[in-house]
Amino acid sequence: MVEKNVQVLGKHKKPILTDFHYTKNKVKKPVVILCHGYKGFKDWGALNLVATEFAKEGFFLVKFSFSHNGGTVKQPIDFPDLDAFGRNTFSIELDDLQSVIDEVIQNSKFSNEIDVNNISLIGHSRGGGIVTIKTNEEPRIKNIISWAGVSDFKSRFPKGFKLFWWKLRGVAYIINTRTKQKMPHYISFYNDFIKHQDRFNIQRAVKNLKANHLMIHGTADEVVKPQESKDIHIWNSKSKLVLIENMDHALGSCQPYLEKQMPEYLRQVVEESISFIHEQS
Repeated sequence: MVEKNVQVLGKHKKPILTDFHYTKNKVKKPVVILCHGYKGFKDWGALNLVATEFAKEGFFLVKFSFSHNGGTVKQPIDFPDLDAFGRNTFSIELDDLQSVIDEVIQNSKFSNEIDVNNISLIGHSRGGGIVTIKTNEEPRIKNIISWAGVSDFKSRFPKGFKLFWWKLRGVAYIINTRTKQKMPHYISFYNDFIKHQDRFNIQRAVKNLKANHLMIHGTADEVVKPQESKDIHIWNSKSKLVLIENMDHALGSCQPYLEKQMPEYLRQVVEESISFIHEQS
């Protein structure tokens, strides 16, 4: 059973496009909610193959695109709405994730298909930071898994002269090397972080986690260095860290991904994730 591009209504006037992958059999299944990272979307790379694999293994897999990721209902892949992309904030992403969690739990059509006491969050890259913060705030989350997750948001903001110009102009741009788009970040993104920086402190969230915690990181990741997962592992001594030799930040995948099977590195990531969730049952 696959329900694609369901519009979940969140708090920020833009739909959260959501997919549900599961076997409809009235058996209560562990729920897994998958969050993409920066410049990502729910159908990036091999994520549909990931969703199918989780469903085959008896999970209720949910993946979604953040409301302000730059996609639209008519064009959910890539970034036709650059203004929305520029107005995204960490607060919006956390609200979106909460809306998806609530939708899954409260939707009566899923009541016979989900185990509300067995919910896991998975986040890739920046999404790893988002699910960490949300898990610290949401007691219904049993397991958290980060794939090449970040350990610190603050260090990723510009400093000095670059920050001065961002504040002065109100917008800064980054080139998307794949789509060649000039992607904006409005200063509201930075202001939101400064206003809520205690909430957005990943180290603080990690140290307070009650959920079971797994991190998977590639040793060849040049975008988010594996040291970031190593640091998180130190902050939470009860966590589990899996390092995969020679795996890059994209987990061996790419956009578009045209193969019928997951790349080998991603297959390892999925297997490790599924095994971890089963171990906590």
